[in-house]
Formats: sequence, structure tokens, C-alpha cells
Amino acid sequence: MANKEALRELQTRLAARMQVARNEPAAHAWLAVECAGHGLLLPLEQAGEIFNAGRILPVPHTRSWFAGVANLRGGLHGVVDLAVFLGLRARGAHEHGAEGARLVALNPSLGVNSALLVDRLAGLRHQNDLAERADETSQRPGFAGVRWLDKAGRPWQEIKLAALAADMQFLAIAA
Repeated sequence: MANKEALRELQTRLAARMQVARNEPAAHAWLAVECAGHGLLLPLEQAGEIFNAGRILPVPHTRSWFAGVANLRGGLHGVVDLAVFLGLRARGAHEHGAEGARLVALNPSLGVNSALLVDRLAGLRHQNDLAERADETSQRPGFAGVRWLDKAGRPWQEIKLAALAADMQFLAIAA
């Protein structure tokens, strides 16, 4: 009898939680990364697996930000040095094998076999922990999302990976 009552209470609590979740707007979550000292936020639903920045084979006649190709779980992925692509540092100013460097694969649903080389992972960030930063009038690319500030006052720039994967500059790797 006690088990039936406990089950009924559990079901009641779950139903109440689900109702609250339906009524609240969904909070966004991001994978926080650092590139050349800048904080970037990658939407979790658009990011794929994370890998050590192991062996990246260079490809001749490509843009400076195209680091090369890497075999990730048996699939060939183009690797983009995100800091160089965004103009945060010059090519060669970073060693791919540097401690903390990681490859963040794009979600396969985006249809691009690509991974982003980042300097360091900085954990997860949730919308509830950030405040939207007043936008400046500077021109930004379409893949640049909202600018945020964390509770410590550090700025974070959202990078919309779906928009990045469709960006013509990102797709044009030939030099």
C-alpha cells in the first residue's frame, strides 16, 4: 500500500514539474570555449563530439585558417582554427598540439564534416547565468549571435554553428 502511495506522489510531482517546464521558456545552453583569450559560446544542440587536438594533417593551397584534416572516429573532418578564422590571431601563433587545445566537431545534422580547433574548453554556460550585453553598432557576420556577460563581468560571444556551417567564407577553403 505504501508503494502505491509513493508512486502516486512521484507521479504527481513529475506532472507538476512537467507543467512548470512547459510554461517556462526554454533556457539556452552553450559549450564555452576560449580562442586567443576570447570567450566564445557554441550552442550545445549544434555542437558534436569533443576530441583532443591530435594529429591534424595540413592541406596545401588552403586558406590560412584551414588547419588541415583529421580522422575523427573514422570520418575525415576539415579542421578550422577558429581563432584565425575570426581574426583573433595570425596563423602559426598557436601549436595544434598545445595543452588544452581541442577539436569541437560540428553536429552531423549540420551536414558539414568539420571541426573547430579551440584553445581551451571553459565548461558549460546557461542563459540563466548570463546577461545580454548591449550591442554595439559594429558590423558582425551572420553567424555571430548575442553578446553576453557572465556574473564575473567577462564577455562571451555566441557563435551560431548552423549559420557558420552555411557561411560562404567558411565553406570556401581554397586559397
